[in-house]
Parts: sequence; structure tokens; C-alpha cells
Amino acid sequence: MSTLTADRPMTSCPDPPPAAAQVHPTFAGIMRGEWIKLLSLRSTWWALTSTAAVITLVALAAAASLSDMAGDTALTPDNGQMHGAEVIASGFHFGMLTIAVLGALLFTGEYATGMILSTFAAVPTRIPVLAAKALALVVLTAAVTLPSVTLSYLVTMPQLSQHDLVPALDDPRTWRVFGGTLYALTAAALFSLGIGTLLRSTAASITTALTVLLLLPGILSFITLDWVQTIVSYLPLPASSALLTTGAADDTGNYISTQTSLLVMAAYALVPIVAAAVTLHRRDA
Repeated sequence: MSTLTADRPMTSCPDPPPAAAQVHPTFAGIMRGEWIKLLSLRSTWWALTSTAAVITLVALAAAASLSDMAGDTALTPDNGQMHGAEVIASGFHFGMLTIAVLGALLFTGEYATGMILSTFAAVPTRIPVLAAKALALVVLTAAVTLPSVTLSYLVTMPQLSQHDLVPALDDPRTWRVFGGTLYALTAAALFSLGIGTLLRSTAASITTALTVLLLLPGILSFITLDWVQTIVSYLPLPASSALLTTGAADDTGNYISTQTSLLVMAAYALVPIVAAAVTLHRRDA
């Protein structure tokens, strides 16, 4: 029995497709991705709404309480004891709480869901991801702080006008307090972002950030040792107070100058971010 073979033209196997060229995303593309992730999360909108609400409501409550202090000489703005801008910014401490939570969630939220693996697969160098998150956080902080201060100014104006405390917009002290509010909130947000990147745990990051930013000054205030109180003055909350008051440092209980306060808050913002960048570069996801 013979084997019948058909004459067919010999065809060579197709060459395997070349390996996909590695894509190097641009920073603009990374920023676009971070904005999409940020603005698609309900936690982002809750944090921003809570920040605006708490800053405005606390300022309104502080202005309403001025009537109870009507006989106090501290209400007069000319003696350096009170300025209307300080009343408007009185909700800053509570705003620091919500904005710090948002900063911590930027990285820990991705670790919790596992999305961080996709993020780092798309951007293997990782550092641009941190830079994009930091830039987006700064923009978001400014976007919520400026309207909050403006709204606080408007809703407190009736009460402030009764005591001649409406801050003049051509007064440098007014812009010192308003600018200090934005500066301190931005520093707190970046501090929390750095802590969240380092710890990778939402609970641990939020606890650590809020302890350093808000709780430690109150806890250590019970220790009357001079060296402890000196340390307290360099914690974020007391240090930022030098930026949010118009009186002299000695009169407001601060032990550092305005210039030192600017440097201290900048250090709280930058040191965790730099440490986070180094850690991201060295460790696995």
C-alpha cells in the first residue's frame, strides 16, 4: 500500500511577534491617571466636603460666641489680642484632621485594594507616582481650603461686624492668617501622604498622622518640664499657630518665630515624602 502525498508548497512558520516595546508613561499621563483614581473615589469627596464643612461651621460657632465675650478687652483688634482673621481660621485644626485622613488614604487605599500592583506595573520607577499623588494632594488641599476660608469669611461677617472685627482685605495680617492656614494644611496633608506610603496600612497611617499632628501637643502639655514644652512647641499644631495668629509669639504661647514655623512645617511635609521616595525605590510592592 503506497502512501499518497499531495504536492504542497512548503510554507515556513511565521516568525513570532516581537516582544512588546516597554512603554514609558509620561508624567502628564501619570497625573491624569491619579486624577481619575482620586476623583472617582467617594472617600475623596467625603474628605473634601467634611473639610469645608468643619472649617466653616467651627468659624461660625467661634464668631457666634463673641457675644459672650463682649465685655472682654481681648475683643478689641487694636491691642493685638484678637483679629477677625483668627476667628475665621479657627476651624483650621479640625480641617487638619480630615485633610490628613485624605492624605493617608492616597497610598494606603491602593494597598488595601491591591491596585498598587497595577500602578507599579504601569510605572515601575514608582517615584513619579508619589510625585503625582503629592501634586494632586496639594491642588486638592488648595481647592478646598480657599473656598472654605472664603465661605467662613462670608458667614461670620455679620457677627464680626457687631464687634468691629471684620478683617480688612488690605491688611497684611489678614493674608498672613489665610496664607498660614493653606500652608499648614498643605504641610499636614503631605505629612500624612508620606506616613501612609511608609506604613502602607490605613489604620496605622491615620493613627500615626493624627497622633503627631493633633494629639501629642495635648498629651505632652500635662508635662511641665521645660525641655518637654520646648519639644511641644516644635510639633505641627503649636508650630503652625505662629502662622495663624497676628499677635507676638510670647503673647500667644508660641516659642518659635514665624520664620522658624515656616521651616518646621516644611520639614514635616518634606521629610516623610523623601523617606517615602527612598523606601518606594528600594522595597517590593
